[in-house]
Amino acid sequence: MDVVFLSRLQFALTVMFHYLFPPLTIGLGLLIVIYEIIHYRTRDAAWQRAVDFWVRLFAVSFAVGVASGIVMEFQFGTNWAVYSRFVGDVFGSALAAEGIFAFFLESGFLAVLVFGRGRVSRRFYLFSTIMVSLGSIFSSVWITVANSWQQTPAGAHVVQMRHVDPATGEMVPWFVDGEPVMRAEITDFWQVVFNPSSLNRLTHTWTGCLILGGTFVLSICGWYVLRGRHLDFARRCMPAALVCTLVGTVSAAITGDLNARMVAEHQPAKLAAMEAHYTTGDGPTGLTLFGLPDATGEHVAGRVEIPGLLTMLVHHELSPKTPVTGLDRIPPDDRPPVRIPFYMFRLMVLTGILLMLISLVALVYWWRGKLVAQRWLMVLFVISVFGGFVANEAGWIVAEVGRQPWIVQPPILRSADGAFKLDENGYVQYAMVDLPAPDGGISGQRVAGLRTEHAASEAVKGGEVLASIIIFGLIYGLLFLVWAYVLDAKIGHGPEADGEHGGPGGFLAVVTGETHGSRTGMRDPQEPM
Repeated sequence: MDVVFLSRLQFALTVMFHYLFPPLTIGLGLLIVIYEIIHYRTRDAAWQRAVDFWVRLFAVSFAVGVASGIVMEFQFGTNWAVYSRFVGDVFGSALAAEGIFAFFLESGFLAVLVFGRGRVSRRFYLFSTIMVSLGSIFSSVWITVANSWQQTPAGAHVVQMRHVDPATGEMVPWFVDGEPVMRAEITDFWQVVFNPSSLNRLTHTWTGCLILGGTFVLSICGWYVLRGRHLDFARRCMPAALVCTLVGTVSAAITGDLNARMVAEHQPAKLAAMEAHYTTGDGPTGLTLFGLPDATGEHVAGRVEIPGLLTMLVHHELSPKTPVTGLDRIPPDDRPPVRIPFYMFRLMVLTGILLMLISLVALVYWWRGKLVAQRWLMVLFVISVFGGFVANEAGWIVAEVGRQPWIVQPPILRSADGAFKLDENGYVQYAMVDLPAPDGGISGQRVAGLRTEHAASEAVKGGEVLASIIIFGLIYGLLFLVWAYVLDAKIGHGPEADGEHGGPGGFLAVVTGETHGSRTGMRDPQEPM
């Protein structure tokens, strides 16, 4: 059994499960701040009940997110020991900052939100909602910085590690079987933080959080409207969620454009895989809308293309002339898989466009005072949250699969005019570092990055990883069921109100069709509004 493949599979499954929750809590946390500001200014008890309801759902999702995130950090040491040695100096500072400045801020003030209503002043409660939201945002900053550094390293150099010689007690260069043990060491902390991709990727990540937070609120509010329950609550909460979703989708298009241009400049192989762009050519490059990539024949079957558009987007040329770098400029062993980034990128974009159209149409109906009457829109609201999850997960898959085979991608060398340096075979050249020899000389060179296949722990066996995948799968499956059950129960109960109770059924009923009306999602005509 391939240890590297199984370790990658395990990390992908755990990360994808964990990534259900951070974008949700970031987006929902921002909406909670908005709702609490309204409550603070109006002193309306209905707004207080709304905030308390969303805080309960936030707390459940936060708890599951924390529990599922701990496993990933242990995997760095168990499955990816070589990787941990290589990036430890860089990741240590970023992850420490995330824990100190973000996680404790968010978790500390979350206790005030859950238990502090009526026990602290109104002003301090509002302050706590802001701190929880900022804590979740700060957490995303440091995690994205660490991940972005792997994509576009900066502010560090690759040097030989040193260790304590047991015989002399002195620090000496570290060799294993005559080979130097290398790692990245920080030379400029702020260059690490503001590496070439961190701001672009961070802002794009935030747009996904807005989308998921907005669609989550819309989904629940839409369900309440379809069931004819908590209508005042739904009317209050939907407008801000609609704006959040629309702003998120529109800004996703803007930041996505900036992100794609950054990728073209620093990770041309990833962009080429996203577009199934095999041959660079001499003229402008078209944008593929649909098609079936064939990696063997290096072409796209049934390609539907807009001529010159990719060149226009990447180089901002109104009259496209400059070709976009294709996979033929990347060494064969350094090319990422094509099909997964190609399909996932289009899934992400298509989902974003659909959610943008839904939110835009819904805002028009809201402006006219007819939103709640549009039952077809309420049905779309209910299922829109799945689109929010899909868009975020698909974006993560594109980012991570597209950088393979590198777990830390080496910088690409450039000529004086900014063009990629090519070797005698026409392939891009990567930055190299010297490898020290035990005699004090130089034994050779290696790329200033780390391949995924070289990053796994050498002591771990395939059977051990497979067993842990099965165990984690069972635990995560149970954790998901608990989260879904508790969430469904709280949504089924609804926001607390005098003389109002949750009634039968839960949120999942509208998906499974188990409603007490005559048709799925439709209110019984004799059920009181």
